[in-house]
Amino acid sequence: MATAGKSALRDRLVAARRGIDDDVRAAEAQLLTEHLEQVEIAAGTVCAYVPVGSEPGSTAMLDVLLRRAGRVLLPVARVGAGDTPLPLQWGEYRHGQLVAARWGLLEPPRPWLPASMLGEAALVLLPALAVDRRGVRLGRGRGFYDRSLSVRDPQARLVAIVRDTELVDELPSEPHDVPMTHALTPGRGLIALPTRE
Repeated sequence: MATAGKSALRDRLVAARRGIDDDVRAAEAQLLTEHLEQVEIAAGTVCAYVPVGSEPGSTAMLDVLLRRAGRVLLPVARVGAGDTPLPLQWGEYRHGQLVAARWGLLEPPRPWLPASMLGEAALVLLPALAVDRRGVRLGRGRGFYDRSLSVRDPQARLVAIVRDTELVDELPSEPHDVPMTHALTPGRGLIALPTRE
């Protein structure tokens, strides 16, 4: 699909999310948190993110991950020359210590860790506007995760967090896309996705 088509799809998905009532959003966030209580999580490092705006989930998910894994790293998004996205840096999550950042994001305060820290995580939770049954993830289009996932542990579980209606049959894909291994939805919990060769 052409970039213009992906952009239009993103716009539709964002608009649909904005139309969700607050009580529905809160109920779905609670379900996602409950599902994370059931997901197998080994002690160690988990990479996650802070849901903002209309994104599914809440910081309660981060607290569950921190209690169960012991260490949660959150992304720090920065750009280089020409506003080009750089690979994500990481910072340790501490309850109540998030700071406002560009694009309406919430990030951990300094000190920040290098992009290579993603390679220590056996579980990576990723924001997504949609994910398909093949594992193709549609993000916001800036490319931060595309630039970052190359250093992941090849055995890590990559989990896109989406609403139930955002798990779709097929999304446009590109050769650089890294397939997700799972989706996490409020109604269905953790769903294993086939990966492409």
